[in-house]
Amino acid sequence: MTPTDIARVQAYLRRLLGSDRVKLVPPARKGMSVELAVGDEVIGTVHRDDEEGEVSYAVHITVLEEDLPAAPAPAGRR
Repeated sequence: MTPTDIARVQAYLRRLLGSDRVKLVPPARKGMSVELAVGDEVIGTVHRDDEEGEVSYAVHITVLEEDLPAAPAPAGRR
């Protein structure tokens, strides 16, 4: 993704999600993924797809089990 792509997608996601805390982090090296972050926490990646002249951007969000709240205990049987 180009710097212009990154800025445009970031502006769209901020408007869509209602938060200026959303940011796209350019890759450190060419060929790596653009990271999607909220504040300082990276939550996923963004990829550009150009198929037959139609451009789209895919957002992949990863939720780690360790970041989830504890699961409730199963209800007892009656």
